[in-house]
Amino acid sequence: MTTSTSPRIEIIDALRGFALAGILICHLVEQYLGAGAPQSHAEAVSVGLSDQIIEGFIGIFMRGKFLALFSFLFGLSFFIQMDNGAKKGTAFGGRFLWRLLLLLIIGYVHSLFYRGDILTIYAMLGILLIPFFRLSNTWVLGISALLFLGLGRYIIFYFTQGDHLFLEVNPMDMESTHVSDYYNILKNGSLWDVFATNSWEGHLDKMNFQYGFFGRGYFTFAFFLVGLYVGRSGFFKRFRENQKFTKKVLIGSLILFVISLGITAGAFISMGTEVNMNSWVAMIGLSGYDLNNASMTLIYLVLFVMLYRKVRPEKWLVKLAPYGRMALTNYILQSIIGTLLLYGWGFGFLGEISNTVTFLMAIALIILQVWVSKIWLRHFAYGPIEWLWRSLTFFKVFPMRKKKS
Repeated sequence: MTTSTSPRIEIIDALRGFALAGILICHLVEQYLGAGAPQSHAEAVSVGLSDQIIEGFIGIFMRGKFLALFSFLFGLSFFIQMDNGAKKGTAFGGRFLWRLLLLLIIGYVHSLFYRGDILTIYAMLGILLIPFFRLSNTWVLGISALLFLGLGRYIIFYFTQGDHLFLEVNPMDMESTHVSDYYNILKNGSLWDVFATNSWEGHLDKMNFQYGFFGRGYFTFAFFLVGLYVGRSGFFKRFRENQKFTKKVLIGSLILFVISLGITAGAFISMGTEVNMNSWVAMIGLSGYDLNNASMTLIYLVLFVMLYRKVRPEKWLVKLAPYGRMALTNYILQSIIGTLLLYGWGFGFLGEISNTVTFLMAIALIILQVWVSKIWLRHFAYGPIEWLWRSLTFFKVFPMRKKKS
C-alpha cells in the first residue's frame, strides 16, 4: 500500500504520467511531424517486421487514446481547482480564465518547436468549461454524449460539405506540395525556418484538424466534460471502494468498443477502395472511429484504476506520479528533445531511423524523465514550468525549494 496521505491526488498524478508516457511514444514514433508525411518517409521508417508491428500497435492501441486520457484529466483538474475555490468562498472562474491565457502563451511557445502542440487547444477550449461548472450533470453528460456521437462534425460538414475552414488542403493527399514543403522545412530548415512555418500556418493547419470535419477538438471537449463529471462524482476520493462501478464502466466500454468497431468498419467498407471523405458515410465512419477511441480510453482508465487497487501493481504505477506532477514541464521538454534529435536544425534524424529505434528511444526517454522527476521533486515543490504557471496565476512568487525537515 502507498503511504501517501492523499491517494486521490496520487492516483491522478500517476494516471497523468501514464497518459504522458503514451503521448511521448506516439509522438516520437511519428517523428514529431505533427502533420502528414510523404510516402517516402513512411517507407523509410517501416522497413522491417518489427517496424510494421510497432506502427500497427500504435495505430490500433495508442494513437488518439492517450491524448484523450490527458484531456479527461484536464477536465478533472478544472473541477478540482474550481471546487477548491468554491470551498474557500472565492469564485475561481476569473482566475482560471487568466490561467488559460497563460497556458495559451506557454503553448504557443511550445508550438514553435512542435506543430502538434495540444496546449493552445486546451487553452481555447478550456474557456468553454467555465459555464459548464454551474450546469447540471444531465447537461454535462448529454452534451458530451452528443459530441462523442459526432454532432460537431455533422454541423461543420453540413455547412462546408468538406471544404476546410482555414487552410485549403487535401488531408488525404500525402504527396501534395503542402505536405512536401513542410516536411522539407523540418528535414533541412533552420530553427527559425521551423518557427516561421509553425508560428501561423501551423496553427491554421491544426485548426482544420481540430474544428473541421475531423473534429478532434469536439472529441477533446467531450472528454473535458467527462473529467468534470467524474470530479463531481468524487470517484477518485473512494476509487478503492467503487469496484462495482468500475466493472460496469468496463463492461459498457467493451460493448461500445464492439459497436463502434462495427460502425467504423461498415462505413468505410461500404465506400469500397475509393475513400471519399466528402460524404456523409465518411462522417459516420469518422464518428465510429472516435467512439472506438473513446471506448478504448475508458477501458485503459478503468484497468489502470483496477490495477492501482492491487498492492503489487500499485508499487509500480505509483512511480509515474512524480512524472505526472511535472507533466507540463515533461511534455514541453520531451518535444524539444524529440525535435532536436529529428529536425534539421538539430541532429537531423527525421526519416533516417526506423520505428523500432524511435520506439526504444521513447521508452528510454520515459525512464529518464520518470527518474529525473522523482529526484527533482525530492528537492523542489514544483516542476519549473508548473512553478512559473502557478506563480503567474496568483501573482505571487511561490517558494520553489522544499523546506528541510
